[in-house]
Amino acid sequence: MGGSFLERVAHEVLIGDGAIGTMLYAKGVALDANFEHLNLVRPQLVLDLHAEYLAAGAQVIETNTFGANYAKLSAIGIGGKVADINRQGAILARRAAKGRDVLVAGSMGPMGRGKQELSDDQVRDSFRLQAAALAEGGVDLLILETFSELDELETALAAARETRLPLVANLAFGEGSRLAGGIEAEDAALRLTKAGASLVGANCGAGPLELLATLKRIAAVTDLPLAAYPNSGFPEYVDGRYIYRTTPDYFAARAEEMVAAGAVLVGGCCGTTPEHIRVMAQRLKGARPAARVAVGAVSRTPAEEKAKTAASGFLDRWGKEMVVTVELDPPKGLDCSRIVAGSRALKEAGADAINLAENPLARVRMGNLALASLIRREVGIEVIAHITCRDRNLIGLQSDLMGASLLGVSSILAVTGDPASLGEEAGASSVFDLNSFTLIKLLSDLNRGVNALGNPIGAGTGFTIGAAFNPNTQKMEVQVARLAKKVANGACFAQTQPIYDLERFEQMMEQTAHLGIPVLPGVLPLVSGRNAEFLHNEVPGITIPDGIRARMAGKTGEEGVREGLAIAREFIEAALGKVGGFYLIPPFGKYEIAVELVRFIKSKAEHRGH
Repeated sequence: MGGSFLERVAHEVLIGDGAIGTMLYAKGVALDANFEHLNLVRPQLVLDLHAEYLAAGAQVIETNTFGANYAKLSAIGIGGKVADINRQGAILARRAAKGRDVLVAGSMGPMGRGKQELSDDQVRDSFRLQAAALAEGGVDLLILETFSELDELETALAAARETRLPLVANLAFGEGSRLAGGIEAEDAALRLTKAGASLVGANCGAGPLELLATLKRIAAVTDLPLAAYPNSGFPEYVDGRYIYRTTPDYFAARAEEMVAAGAVLVGGCCGTTPEHIRVMAQRLKGARPAARVAVGAVSRTPAEEKAKTAASGFLDRWGKEMVVTVELDPPKGLDCSRIVAGSRALKEAGADAINLAENPLARVRMGNLALASLIRREVGIEVIAHITCRDRNLIGLQSDLMGASLLGVSSILAVTGDPASLGEEAGASSVFDLNSFTLIKLLSDLNRGVNALGNPIGAGTGFTIGAAFNPNTQKMEVQVARLAKKVANGACFAQTQPIYDLERFEQMMEQTAHLGIPVLPGVLPLVSGRNAEFLHNEVPGITIPDGIRARMAGKTGEEGVREGLAIAREFIEAALGKVGGFYLIPPFGKYEIAVELVRFIKSKAEHRGH
C-alpha cells in the first residue's frame, strides 16, 4: 500500500513482529549475553531473525535495540557504543526490509536499575542519544515499550519527540491494569496523550487476555490509535529453558479482539514466534481500523488515596519530650537473651525505641523483623526495623513488609544496604531491585493500601517511615536534596550517621529545617584511640574531627570508654536545645553505655524543661 506509518494506520491494521530476546535465546544466545551487542558482533543472526518475521507476514519490524541505552550498556562496560549499536540496529532492520512494503520501528526500552545512578538530565540525554541514533539509521517510527514507570516513559517521549518521528508509547501494566503506585490504565493513557504520543498502548504483561482488558480501558479515554504487543502467556521453566505455552491460534484469536477494541498495530512480545505472527497475519489480513466509541468519562474505583494514619509511637512525643532511639545489633546466632535484656534495660532508662539493623556490613545476623516482634511483645518497647534492598527482590520485600505489619512492627527505616561483596558469605549476591528512595515509595504505597503494582492490599500498613541521612560529606546540600526526595516519597523522620562535629551538626539542622521532619543525630560513643582511627579511616559515612581523635589517642580500656562517653555527653549537651531527640549507637553492642547516655539525656532535658 505504501505511505507513511501514520497514513497507513489510519486506513489499515498493521502487523508487527514478535519477540526478539526470547527468540535469540531459543537460537542459543545465553540469557546473560547482551542481545543488543549482537548488532555489532553477530549481525547475521539478527538479520536472519528479521527475515523470519518478514516471511511470516510482519509489516512493521523492530530494531534489536530495546536495551541499547547508556544505563544498561555502561553496566557491562560498553556505554560508549550506544550510538553505534542503535545505528547498526536500524541499518540491519532497514537492510532486511529492503524491497518490501515494510516499516522499521526503532525499539527503546526503560533504563532499568542503572537509572538509579543517573540524574534526571542524564536519563533524558540517554534517551535523546538513543533516539537520534535510531533516526540516523533510518527508522520510520519509534516504539517506546515495556515501561512500567509512567514518569520515565514521559521523559523518553520528550526526548524522542526531537526526532520528529511518529511515537508509539507502550506501557507494561501489572495486574488489574495498574502501574506502580496504583496508576490506572485510563490515567496513564490520558497523560501519554498529553505527552505527545502518536499511538498509545500496552505490551508485555501477563498475556493476551489481560492485555485485551487493558486495551479496552485505554480505548475509553483517548481517541489516539492503539498498539498492542502481548506476551505469549506466562513462561514455564522446562529442562533449562523458558517455554511459553500459548498457541498461535489462541494468540491470533485474541489479536482479532484487540483490533475490534481499537488496535491498529498488533504484534507480539515475550514468547511469541514467527509462527504466532504468521497465524495472526493470516487472521487479520485486510483488516481495517475498528470504529471507535466516543471518548468519555470512565467510572472506576481508584486505589485508596489517603494514607492510613501511622501507628502511634515514638514520634508522638516529638516536641513534647526528648526522644531517644537506640540501635542494637541482632545476634549472630539464635540466642536472643542479651538483646532482650538490653532492650528491657534501655526501656527502664527511658529509651523510646530500639533500632534493629538488618545484616549490617552484609554479615549474617538473625532476621530483624521476627526479632522486632519478639522484643515488642516481651519488652513492650517500640522497634524501628531497618530494611535494606540488598537481600530481597521486589516480590520478597512486599511480602515481608506486609508480614511485618501483621506482626505489629510499625516503624521502618529504609536503607539501600551494604553490597553483599562487603560481607563474609562467599557466593552471596546483592539484589537491589529497589534503592532507599524507591523503597520509601513502596512503603508509602503500602500505607495507602496498595502494593507496588497498585493492587489493593486492604486498609494499609500504617508504617512510620524513616530515612537515613549522612551529614559527613563535603557538600551537605547534595545530601539535603537526597533527603528532600525521600521526604517527598513518604519519609517522616530521619536518623543520621554518627556525627562528632558540632559545627557540622548545626549546619545540618539549619539546612534540613525546611523539610519539616524530625531529624535525630547519630551518637556513637568512642571507646579507644584505635577505635576512633578505625571509624574515621575505614567506615563509610563517618568523619571524626582531628581534635576528638587527638583526645582519644593512646586511650584504651576503661580510660578510653570514659573519654568517649565524655565526648558524647559534651556533644549531646551542646545539641540539646537545638534538636528534639537523639539516635544512640552503642559500640560493639554494649547497651550499658547507651543506658548511661539515655539517662543523661532524659535528665538534662528534664532540667531544661523540655
